[in-house]
Amino acid sequence: MKTIQLKTNINCGGCIEKVTPTLKEAFGSNNWKVDTANPKKILTVTSDAADEDEVIKAVAKAGYKAEKLSE
Repeated sequence: MKTIQLKTNINCGGCIEKVTPTLKEAFGSNNWKVDTANPKKILTVTSDAADEDEVIKAVAKAGYKAEKLSE
């Protein structure tokens, strides 16, 4: 399993509700989470097959933005 972490603009429970169907379909129920307590709103996806671009596209499909974390 590979772990992908991205900065997002998913910042509250309502936002998580909106992205859940899309991310659940793309990556499964228990393979992703958003840390809304972190200032960068980190989305963590665990997957064998997905890459960063796929995750960014899935988040965009749900109406939000995701980008690579800057060091």
